[in-house]
Amino acid sequence: MEENNSIPSVVVDQADYNEVMARFDKLDEKLEFVNSEIAQRIGKKVGRDIGILYGVVGGILVVLIYLIIVLMPAIIQMQPWIQTILLK
Repeated sequence: MEENNSIPSVVVDQADYNEVMARFDKLDEKLEFVNSEIAQRIGKKVGRDIGILYGVVGGILVVLIYLIIVLMPAIIQMQPWIQTILLK
């Protein structure tokens, strides 16, 4: 019995090899497209959430500024009346 110490190798027809590689390229292209679509959807969701957060913070700031500018003079004018009610 003779020992065979050589590395196994396979010979493939060049046309078959090119066909298989073309199919792999198509699969890779589809996979990249799907991954980019998923990333884009996640980005849209994160952007929407950040926009909602900025809108809420902006709305709260507008309301607080309105209360400070419009109601503070009225409260200052009513201060003696409020003190008489609270000290009774």
